[in-house]
Amino acid sequence: MRVQRLVAALVTALLAGCGPATATTRGAAAPAIPAAPEPTYPVGVRQFVVDAGGPRPLPVTVWYPAASPASTGPPSTPTALPSTSTIPPSGPPSTRTAAPGAPGAETGPSVRAGAPVAAGRFPVVIYSHGLRSLPELHAPLTTRWAAAGFVVAAPTFPRTNLRARDFTRADVRNQPADGWRLIRHLVRLDARRGDPLAGHLAVNRIAAAGHSAGGFTTAGMFTSGHPARLRSGIVLAGGGLAGSFAGPVAPLLFVHGSADPIVPESVGRAAYARAVGPAAFLSLRGQGHGEYLIPGNLGFPQVLATTIDFLRWTLYDDRAALRRLPTDARLPGVTTLTSRLPN
Repeated sequence: MRVQRLVAALVTALLAGCGPATATTRGAAAPAIPAAPEPTYPVGVRQFVVDAGGPRPLPVTVWYPAASPASTGPPSTPTALPSTSTIPPSGPPSTRTAAPGAPGAETGPSVRAGAPVAAGRFPVVIYSHGLRSLPELHAPLTTRWAAAGFVVAAPTFPRTNLRARDFTRADVRNQPADGWRLIRHLVRLDARRGDPLAGHLAVNRIAAAGHSAGGFTTAGMFTSGHPARLRSGIVLAGGGLAGSFAGPVAPLLFVHGSADPIVPESVGRAAYARAVGPAAFLSLRGQGHGEYLIPGNLGFPQVLATTIDFLRWTLYDDRAALRRLPTDARLPGVTTLTSRLPN
Protein backbone atom coordinates (compact mmCIF):
# COMPACT_ATOMS: atom_id res chain seq x y z
CA MET A 1 0.00 0.00 0.00
CA ARG A 2 2.83 2.40 0.78
CA VAL A 3 4.31 1.95 -2.72
CA GLN A 4 0.85 2.39 -4.28
CA ARG A 5 0.30 5.63 -2.34
CA LEU A 6 3.73 6.88 -3.42
CA VAL A 7 2.98 6.09 -7.06
CA ALA A 8 -0.43 7.75 -6.85
CA ALA A 9 1.02 10.88 -5.22
CA LEU A 10 3.80 11.17 -7.79
CA VAL A 11 1.61 10.65 -10.84
CA THR A 12 -1.09 12.99 -9.49
CA ALA A 13 1.44 15.73 -8.77
CA LEU A 14 3.06 15.37 -12.15
CA LEU A 15 -0.14 15.22 -14.17
CA ALA A 16 -2.59 17.47 -12.34
CA GLY A 17 -2.87 20.94 -13.75
CA CYS A 18 0.05 20.49 -16.13
CA GLY A 19 -1.02 22.55 -19.12
CA PRO A 20 0.97 22.88 -22.32
CA ALA A 21 4.13 24.94 -22.26
CA THR A 22 4.18 27.95 -24.50
CA ALA A 23 7.03 28.65 -26.86
CA THR A 24 7.29 31.51 -29.30
CA THR A 25 10.58 30.57 -30.93
CA ARG A 26 9.94 29.40 -34.47
CA GLY A 27 12.01 26.87 -36.36
CA ALA A 28 14.79 28.62 -38.26
CA ALA A 29 17.18 27.62 -40.97
CA ALA A 30 20.75 26.93 -39.92
CA PRO A 31 23.85 25.72 -41.73
CA ALA A 32 23.73 22.06 -42.66
CA ILE A 33 25.68 19.59 -40.56
CA PRO A 34 27.75 16.72 -41.94
CA ALA A 35 26.94 13.05 -41.67
CA ALA A 36 26.90 11.50 -38.21
CA PRO A 37 30.46 11.10 -36.91
CA GLU A 38 31.95 7.63 -36.74
CA PRO A 39 34.78 8.13 -34.21
CA THR A 40 33.99 9.07 -30.63
CA TYR A 41 35.11 12.35 -29.12
CA PRO A 42 36.65 13.34 -25.82
CA VAL A 43 34.14 15.46 -23.94
CA GLY A 44 34.25 19.01 -22.64
CA VAL A 45 32.00 20.46 -19.95
CA ARG A 46 31.02 24.02 -19.03
CA GLN A 47 28.35 25.70 -16.95
CA PHE A 48 26.38 28.93 -17.20
CA VAL A 49 23.17 30.43 -15.81
CA VAL A 50 20.21 31.44 -17.97
CA ASP A 51 18.38 34.53 -16.68
CA ALA A 52 20.66 34.85 -13.66
CA GLY A 53 18.86 37.99 -12.43
CA GLY A 54 15.35 36.79 -13.19
CA PRO A 55 12.68 35.11 -11.05
CA ARG A 56 13.67 31.61 -12.25
CA PRO A 57 17.45 31.51 -12.77
CA LEU A 58 18.39 28.33 -14.59
CA PRO A 59 21.88 26.89 -14.03
CA VAL A 60 22.90 24.75 -16.99
CA THR A 61 25.58 22.09 -17.42
CA VAL A 62 26.70 21.50 -21.00
CA TRP A 63 28.66 18.50 -22.23
CA TYR A 64 29.99 18.76 -25.77
CA PRO A 65 32.33 17.02 -28.24
CA ALA A 66 35.80 18.33 -27.54
CA ALA A 67 38.86 18.66 -29.69
CA SER A 68 41.62 16.17 -29.06
CA PRO A 69 44.17 17.34 -26.46
CA ALA A 70 46.57 18.30 -29.24
CA SER A 71 43.73 20.15 -31.01
CA THR A 72 44.84 18.64 -34.30
CA GLY A 73 43.93 15.63 -36.36
CA PRO A 74 40.78 13.54 -36.09
CA PRO A 75 38.86 13.16 -32.80
CA SER A 76 40.61 10.83 -30.38
CA THR A 77 39.13 7.71 -28.86
CA PRO A 78 37.94 8.51 -25.32
CA THR A 79 40.32 7.59 -22.54
CA ALA A 80 38.90 4.78 -20.42
CA LEU A 81 37.95 6.08 -16.98
CA PRO A 82 36.00 4.42 -14.19
CA SER A 83 32.44 5.67 -14.30
CA THR A 84 29.78 5.45 -11.61
CA SER A 85 26.26 6.75 -11.34
CA THR A 86 24.37 8.05 -8.38
CA ILE A 87 20.99 7.97 -10.10
CA PRO A 88 19.02 6.43 -7.22
CA PRO A 89 17.18 3.28 -8.32
CA SER A 90 13.94 2.78 -6.42
CA GLY A 91 14.69 -0.84 -5.74
CA PRO A 92 17.80 -3.00 -5.33
CA PRO A 93 19.97 -2.53 -8.42
CA SER A 94 20.74 -5.54 -10.54
CA THR A 95 23.85 -7.40 -9.48
CA ARG A 96 24.38 -8.78 -12.97
CA THR A 97 26.68 -6.83 -15.24
CA ALA A 98 26.92 -6.45 -18.97
CA ALA A 99 29.10 -8.82 -20.90
CA PRO A 100 32.82 -7.97 -20.66
CA GLY A 101 33.83 -5.65 -23.44
CA ALA A 102 30.28 -4.54 -24.24
CA PRO A 103 30.44 -1.02 -25.72
CA GLY A 104 30.04 1.62 -23.03
CA ALA A 105 29.35 -0.94 -20.31
CA GLU A 106 32.14 -0.13 -17.88
CA THR A 107 34.02 2.98 -18.94
CA GLY A 108 33.14 6.48 -19.97
CA PRO A 109 34.73 9.17 -22.11
CA SER A 110 37.46 11.49 -20.96
CA VAL A 111 35.83 14.71 -19.69
CA ARG A 112 37.71 18.03 -19.41
CA ALA A 113 36.28 21.25 -18.04
CA GLY A 114 36.52 24.07 -20.57
CA ALA A 115 38.11 21.92 -23.28
CA PRO A 116 38.08 23.45 -26.78
CA VAL A 117 35.03 22.47 -28.82
CA ALA A 118 35.67 20.00 -31.64
CA ALA A 119 35.49 21.34 -35.17
CA GLY A 120 32.04 21.13 -36.69
CA ARG A 121 28.41 21.81 -35.87
CA PHE A 122 26.57 19.41 -33.56
CA PRO A 123 22.90 18.68 -32.79
CA VAL A 124 21.66 19.57 -29.31
CA VAL A 125 19.92 17.45 -26.66
CA ILE A 126 18.08 19.18 -23.79
CA TYR A 127 18.31 16.77 -20.82
CA SER A 128 15.92 17.12 -17.86
CA HIS A 129 16.66 15.57 -14.44
CA GLY A 130 14.07 14.02 -12.13
CA LEU A 131 12.78 15.02 -8.70
CA ARG A 132 15.55 15.65 -6.13
CA SER A 133 18.24 15.08 -8.72
CA LEU A 134 20.96 17.06 -10.53
CA PRO A 135 22.40 17.05 -14.06
CA GLU A 136 25.74 15.64 -12.90
CA LEU A 137 24.02 12.54 -11.51
CA HIS A 138 23.12 11.62 -15.09
CA ALA A 139 26.63 12.13 -16.49
CA PRO A 140 27.23 8.41 -17.19
CA LEU A 141 24.60 8.71 -19.93
CA THR A 142 24.92 12.32 -21.04
CA THR A 143 28.70 12.27 -21.43
CA ARG A 144 28.43 9.21 -23.66
CA TRP A 145 25.91 11.04 -25.82
CA ALA A 146 28.34 13.96 -26.08
CA ALA A 147 31.13 11.58 -27.06
CA ALA A 148 28.88 10.31 -29.87
CA GLY A 149 28.62 13.78 -31.39
CA PHE A 150 25.89 15.69 -29.52
CA VAL A 151 25.88 18.80 -27.37
CA VAL A 152 23.91 17.94 -24.22
CA ALA A 153 22.53 20.89 -22.25
CA ALA A 154 21.09 19.93 -18.84
CA PRO A 155 19.25 22.54 -16.74
CA THR A 156 19.05 22.42 -12.94
CA PHE A 157 15.38 23.14 -12.32
CA PRO A 158 14.75 25.76 -9.62
CA ARG A 159 12.31 23.94 -7.35
CA THR A 160 12.76 20.21 -8.00
CA ASN A 161 16.53 19.75 -7.88
CA LEU A 162 18.35 17.94 -5.06
CA ARG A 163 19.46 21.18 -3.37
CA ALA A 164 16.29 23.24 -3.88
CA ARG A 165 15.53 25.39 -0.82
CA ASP A 166 11.81 25.42 -1.60
CA PHE A 167 11.33 22.00 -3.17
CA THR A 168 7.94 21.92 -4.89
CA ARG A 169 6.91 18.75 -6.69
CA ALA A 170 4.11 20.50 -8.59
CA ASP A 171 6.65 22.88 -10.18
CA VAL A 172 7.22 20.17 -12.81
CA ARG A 173 4.39 21.80 -14.75
CA ASN A 174 6.60 24.90 -15.22
CA GLN A 175 9.65 23.00 -16.42
CA PRO A 176 8.73 22.54 -20.10
CA ALA A 177 8.77 26.34 -20.37
CA ASP A 178 12.22 26.31 -18.72
CA GLY A 179 13.35 23.91 -21.44
CA TRP A 180 12.17 26.31 -24.11
CA ARG A 181 13.92 29.21 -22.34
CA LEU A 182 17.12 27.23 -22.57
CA ILE A 183 16.57 26.51 -26.27
CA ARG A 184 16.09 30.21 -27.00
CA HIS A 185 19.26 30.98 -25.03
CA LEU A 186 21.23 28.42 -27.04
CA VAL A 187 19.98 29.93 -30.30
CA ARG A 188 21.30 33.32 -29.18
CA LEU A 189 24.51 31.81 -27.85
CA ASP A 190 25.25 30.12 -31.20
CA ALA A 191 25.24 33.56 -32.81
CA ARG A 192 27.19 35.29 -30.00
CA ARG A 193 30.62 36.25 -31.26
CA GLY A 194 33.37 35.09 -28.96
CA ASP A 195 31.44 32.35 -27.15
CA PRO A 196 33.27 29.00 -27.37
CA LEU A 197 30.09 27.25 -28.58
CA ALA A 198 29.21 29.89 -31.17
CA GLY A 199 28.93 28.34 -34.62
CA HIS A 200 29.02 24.81 -33.19
CA LEU A 201 25.32 24.34 -32.36
CA ALA A 202 22.90 22.92 -34.92
CA VAL A 203 20.00 24.89 -33.45
CA ASN A 204 17.53 23.55 -36.01
CA ARG A 205 18.29 19.97 -34.88
CA ILE A 206 17.29 19.64 -31.22
CA ALA A 207 16.02 16.71 -29.15
CA ALA A 208 14.57 16.69 -25.63
CA ALA A 209 15.22 13.88 -23.17
CA GLY A 210 14.74 13.28 -19.47
CA HIS A 211 14.37 10.79 -16.64
CA SER A 212 11.35 10.39 -14.33
CA ALA A 213 9.90 13.88 -13.71
CA GLY A 214 12.35 14.94 -16.40
CA GLY A 215 10.61 12.50 -18.73
CA PHE A 216 7.27 14.19 -18.00
CA THR A 217 9.02 17.53 -18.58
CA THR A 218 10.27 16.26 -21.93
CA ALA A 219 6.77 15.17 -22.94
CA GLY A 220 5.46 18.59 -21.96
CA MET A 221 7.72 20.26 -24.50
CA PHE A 222 5.90 18.53 -27.37
CA THR A 223 2.74 20.64 -27.30
CA SER A 224 0.62 21.87 -30.18
CA GLY A 225 2.53 24.20 -32.43
CA HIS A 226 5.95 23.58 -30.90
CA PRO A 227 8.74 24.85 -33.17
CA ALA A 228 9.96 22.33 -35.72
CA ARG A 229 13.52 22.76 -34.46
CA LEU A 230 12.52 20.26 -31.69
CA ARG A 231 12.85 17.11 -33.77
CA SER A 232 12.59 14.20 -31.34
CA GLY A 233 12.26 13.14 -27.70
CA ILE A 234 13.40 10.41 -25.30
CA VAL A 235 11.25 9.72 -22.23
CA LEU A 236 13.07 7.63 -19.59
CA ALA A 237 10.81 6.22 -16.83
CA GLY A 238 8.27 8.97 -17.45
CA GLY A 239 4.95 9.68 -19.09
CA GLY A 240 2.88 12.41 -20.67
CA LEU A 241 1.54 15.74 -19.47
CA ALA A 242 -1.71 17.39 -20.50
CA GLY A 243 -1.27 18.66 -24.04
CA SER A 244 1.74 16.45 -24.77
CA PHE A 245 2.49 14.82 -28.11
CA ALA A 246 0.80 17.36 -30.37
CA GLY A 247 2.09 18.52 -33.73
CA PRO A 248 4.29 19.01 -35.51
CA VAL A 249 4.94 15.26 -35.42
CA ALA A 250 8.26 14.28 -33.87
CA PRO A 251 9.63 10.74 -33.29
CA LEU A 252 9.61 9.60 -29.66
CA LEU A 253 11.46 6.87 -27.78
CA PHE A 254 10.20 5.59 -24.42
CA VAL A 255 12.43 3.54 -22.07
CA HIS A 256 10.96 1.93 -18.95
CA GLY A 257 11.62 -0.79 -16.39
CA SER A 258 8.78 -3.30 -16.17
CA ALA A 259 9.00 -3.34 -12.36
CA ASP A 260 9.30 0.43 -11.84
CA PRO A 261 7.64 1.16 -8.44
CA ILE A 262 7.80 4.96 -8.80
CA VAL A 263 6.33 5.52 -12.27
CA PRO A 264 4.68 2.23 -13.30
CA GLU A 265 5.41 0.97 -16.78
CA SER A 266 1.70 1.28 -17.55
CA VAL A 267 2.09 5.09 -17.31
CA GLY A 268 4.87 5.04 -19.88
CA ARG A 269 2.93 2.70 -22.16
CA ALA A 270 -0.13 4.96 -21.96
CA ALA A 271 2.05 7.86 -23.09
CA TYR A 272 3.45 5.74 -25.92
CA ALA A 273 -0.10 4.91 -27.02
CA ARG A 274 -0.94 8.64 -27.10
CA ALA A 275 2.12 9.59 -29.13
CA VAL A 276 1.40 10.52 -32.71
CA GLY A 277 3.82 9.63 -35.46
CA PRO A 278 6.90 7.38 -35.20
CA ALA A 279 7.51 5.99 -31.71
CA ALA A 280 9.16 3.06 -29.94
CA PHE A 281 8.96 1.58 -26.44
CA LEU A 282 11.95 -0.22 -24.91
CA SER A 283 11.00 -2.28 -21.86
CA LEU A 284 13.54 -3.79 -19.46
CA ARG A 285 12.14 -6.84 -17.71
CA GLY A 286 12.24 -6.80 -13.92
CA GLN A 287 14.06 -3.46 -13.70
CA GLY A 288 12.98 -0.53 -11.60
CA HIS A 289 13.33 3.23 -11.88
CA GLY A 290 16.95 3.65 -12.94
CA GLU A 291 19.12 0.52 -12.81
CA TYR A 292 19.47 0.42 -16.60
CA LEU A 293 21.06 3.89 -16.56
CA ILE A 294 24.00 2.70 -14.46
CA PRO A 295 27.09 1.51 -16.40
CA GLY A 296 27.85 -2.14 -15.79
CA ASN A 297 24.24 -3.05 -15.02
CA LEU A 298 22.24 -5.42 -17.15
CA GLY A 299 20.61 -3.57 -20.03
CA PHE A 300 22.78 -0.44 -19.92
CA PRO A 301 24.62 -1.21 -23.20
CA GLN A 302 21.27 -1.74 -24.94
CA VAL A 303 19.79 1.50 -23.57
CA LEU A 304 22.94 3.40 -24.53
CA ALA A 305 23.10 1.97 -28.05
CA THR A 306 19.36 2.42 -28.65
CA THR A 307 19.29 6.04 -27.51
CA ILE A 308 22.36 6.90 -29.61
CA ASP A 309 20.86 5.15 -32.65
CA PHE A 310 17.65 7.12 -32.13
CA LEU A 311 19.47 10.45 -31.80
CA ARG A 312 21.66 9.75 -34.82
CA TRP A 313 18.60 8.94 -36.91
CA THR A 314 16.45 11.88 -35.81
CA LEU A 315 19.16 14.56 -35.59
CA TYR A 316 21.74 13.46 -38.18
CA ASP A 317 19.30 11.78 -40.60
CA ASP A 318 21.34 8.59 -40.23
CA ARG A 319 19.18 5.86 -41.77
CA ALA A 320 21.77 3.18 -40.96
CA ALA A 321 21.31 3.97 -37.25
CA LEU A 322 17.56 3.50 -37.65
CA ARG A 323 18.13 0.09 -39.25
CA ARG A 324 20.52 -0.91 -36.43
CA LEU A 325 18.18 0.16 -33.65
CA PRO A 326 16.09 -3.05 -33.28
CA THR A 327 19.24 -5.18 -33.14
CA ASP A 328 21.07 -2.86 -30.74
CA ALA A 329 18.03 -2.80 -28.44
CA ARG A 330 17.82 -6.60 -28.23
CA LEU A 331 19.00 -8.58 -25.21
CA PRO A 332 17.02 -11.83 -25.05
CA GLY A 333 15.19 -12.28 -21.77
CA VAL A 334 15.86 -8.69 -20.71
CA THR A 335 14.67 -6.16 -23.31
CA THR A 336 11.56 -5.96 -25.44
CA LEU A 337 11.14 -3.36 -28.18
CA THR A 338 7.70 -2.34 -29.40
CA SER A 339 8.04 -0.11 -32.43
CA ARG A 340 6.11 2.14 -34.77
CA LEU A 341 9.32 3.43 -36.34
CA PRO A 342 9.73 3.32 -40.13
CA ASN A 343 11.69 0.46 -41.67
